[in-house]
Amino acid sequence: MNWRYYLLLFIIGFVFNFAIARYQTLPGYMDADYYFAGGIQLATGKGFTEPYIWNYLSDPQGLPTPSHAYWMPLASMVSALGMWLTSQTTYAAGRFPFILLSACVPVLTATLAFDLSKKRLVAMSAGLLSIFSHYYAPSMPVPDNYAIYMLLGAAFFLLAPRDQKWIPFALGIIVGLMTLARSDGLLWLGLAGLTVLWKSSTQGNNSFKEWLSLVIPGGVSVILGYLLVMGLWHYRNWTLFETFLTPGGGKLFWLQDYHETFVYPAEKITQEHFLQAGWDVAIQNRINAIRSNLNTMIFAQSGLFLLPFVLIGLWQIKNDLRTKIAITGWLLLFVIMSVIFPFAGVRGSFYHAGAAFQPLWWAAAPMGLEVILSWVRQHDRFTDKNASIVFQSILIGLMFVFTAYLVNLRVVSTGWAEDDVIYAAVEEKFQENGISPTDVVIVRNPPGYYVRTGRSAILLPYGDESDILSVARRYSADYLVLENTNSLAGMKDLYDKPEINPSFIYLGEVDGAHLYHIAGLP
Repeated sequence: MNWRYYLLLFIIGFVFNFAIARYQTLPGYMDADYYFAGGIQLATGKGFTEPYIWNYLSDPQGLPTPSHAYWMPLASMVSALGMWLTSQTTYAAGRFPFILLSACVPVLTATLAFDLSKKRLVAMSAGLLSIFSHYYAPSMPVPDNYAIYMLLGAAFFLLAPRDQKWIPFALGIIVGLMTLARSDGLLWLGLAGLTVLWKSSTQGNNSFKEWLSLVIPGGVSVILGYLLVMGLWHYRNWTLFETFLTPGGGKLFWLQDYHETFVYPAEKITQEHFLQAGWDVAIQNRINAIRSNLNTMIFAQSGLFLLPFVLIGLWQIKNDLRTKIAITGWLLLFVIMSVIFPFAGVRGSFYHAGAAFQPLWWAAAPMGLEVILSWVRQHDRFTDKNASIVFQSILIGLMFVFTAYLVNLRVVSTGWAEDDVIYAAVEEKFQENGISPTDVVIVRNPPGYYVRTGRSAILLPYGDESDILSVARRYSADYLVLENTNSLAGMKDLYDKPEINPSFIYLGEVDGAHLYHIAGLP
């Protein structure tokens, strides 16, 4: 396909994402706040440390604390790159690389679609579908892993079927970058291994010795490529936390409620705690997660309109290695995020991690439409030579309208990051009440508070007033923000009757948020 078509897709992708970004003056949710704040730390020479705590799973010892002990660092590194290049630490500088990466997604998606179909119309349709990406569109320009994961997933699918000897090593590098972006990138290490196994089984004379001679070097190359990217990060984790992976991540197996992710101390989350709740609760939680993740697949990952076309397109290429990899990987991800980590899956991990498969789904959808049109033509309908262009345009038009509606609903009309906008006013109120530059605030969204104010903050723990006092003592926190829409049940009395507890001196209200000075701490 001519390079001009790829350039056109890049320009449309850039303009579309830049237009969305014009309505987003803040990251908008805690994940993006966290990655952007981490970028600020890196760009200002403070390294992988953070002056905020957003969960207690790693048992942070104080502030500042080692960063990225739960979420991985690649998005922060990309955000920092924008700040280094512009010599600014503004949000515009930190998000600019993500706008560029989002503009590259349709280019790689179209490349993948052309590689599968050899049809320019299919490739262009796939690229445009990836621009008008429905539920993903509002978050594409912000500092997060959506564009990163889509690009890496597309690169994996493009390289996987090729036979050059360096391919396994390249797949290992891609998997390493995916893991540096998200911990569930480890799933792709298994998929890279399966790729080597499947390709080796179709080569040579199928003798076990020859098969083994292909599998072992390929597997070693994958691991070497992975370690080239992730080796230093694993070493860093081991020296700091005595674990190669995320510290405290094992506790997520034993959650009985999503809010327990934020419990203090994390030692409360145990196998015994899990078993005490009973298997009925555990099974029901997983049934609920299966339902939720199926809805995510139908509405968010498939965009509802695309689902039948995606399925038909995948059936058309069912013998392609990439289809086998994608379906196997998606099913494994579905099981992991529904059965093993049901609460994380429901709260966005399944949706986030599924972004890596989206380029293949977008490539399959116009292929599925072509299959339907071919069948209809056999029955002497829509035989005009321009029928494919017309129907592909209708499909793209539907996705554009759907995407525009969602962007308007979630970004334009309701106001992006409206929950975090109040933090600047909250900080001003605290300053009126004599807050010191070194004082620490307990708040719903610590990275977001830091982004808005530059002040150290720690997470409002899941529990009651005694838990607030416990974290305040541990981390020398002096002030508290209780937001009405996010106040947990155990703290409702303190919110409704702000002067009821002498340990919390009520300072006033800012847009529904109640502010307190924490008194009587040693």
